[in-house]
Amino acid sequence: MVIRATRALYRPSTIFLNSSRLNYDNRLDFSRLSSLTKLTLNNVDNITSTEEIISLVLQHRPEIVITKEMQVPMPTIEAFPPSVKLLCEAGTGYNNIPIELARQKNIDVVNIPTYSNESVAHMVITYIMNFGAAMFDQARMLHNQDRRNFSVFQHPIYEITNKTLGMIGGSGTIGTCVADVAIPLGMNIVISSRSGKLPSGHKYENHPRVKVVSFDDVFRLSDFVSINCPLNAETRHSIGQREIKLMKPTAFLINTARGAIINETELIECMKNRVIAGAGLDTQEVEPPADDSEIWNLDNVFLTPHIGWRRLETRQRLVDMTTDNIESYIKGDLQNIVNS
Repeated sequence: MVIRATRALYRPSTIFLNSSRLNYDNRLDFSRLSSLTKLTLNNVDNITSTEEIISLVLQHRPEIVITKEMQVPMPTIEAFPPSVKLLCEAGTGYNNIPIELARQKNIDVVNIPTYSNESVAHMVITYIMNFGAAMFDQARMLHNQDRRNFSVFQHPIYEITNKTLGMIGGSGTIGTCVADVAIPLGMNIVISSRSGKLPSGHKYENHPRVKVVSFDDVFRLSDFVSINCPLNAETRHSIGQREIKLMKPTAFLINTARGAIINETELIECMKNRVIAGAGLDTQEVEPPADDSEIWNLDNVFLTPHIGWRRLETRQRLVDMTTDNIESYIKGDLQNIVNS
């Protein structure tokens, strides 16, 4: 890696290919990033054409490319000019980038592993609180001018104190943040771990309300199952009909991680057959789901448009931490490399 700090007024050319994915409301401050780099904000939410990505990069010939949850196909990386030295994923997951091919092209890939921990954790708890009080069902009834709840209540509702929250990927940073909120609410936590224990020194290693159990037992024991693991070859479609059928019929499945961790076809069949009480999906296998997908019309599946990271403060933090990554690159001390 070349140390660049000695180059006076060095400002690498930078393009954010889909900046409106972050700044859709024009409320974010990019001034610090603009002062560090020659910044181009391509004000679109997403680019699905390989040709368009290649055209933009060849037109601007940047040293740094920033994307947010945008597919960067292998032909795109192959066509990048030699000017491109750094590819910044403005987010945590980088399954959308062929990182090994980037390495072969001498392009460093970095991500932002911790920008949305609290925000995503709060999304999990929001689903839990809404399920516990049947808020989604009641809101739907009122929207349909159905006021029966105000005379004879129609839905089971529960306290969440002493309920069990199971977490897939619960020992990571987001899972820990979920536990930070759930434990003071009186919930019990079960976490799956291959080793049968939490990492040494983990915040909840010896907590009386936190237990490590087998993968299957997370589903068997929990009133709510939250998915908090990354998407990779091992976790893709790792939760489907088999796992859902292990759950209590009164339980709820919550996904705020990546949609493809769940086998959506199998989930739809389980929900049609009312195997469990409900599912809350902030992420879906395809975002948004196809217009003709049955998932839109299931009354026990509740969708949100991947908003766990979208809070204003979270998005500004993401801009600031992306800027931190680029500043470390300029100084020759690159942080958060995922393809070293």
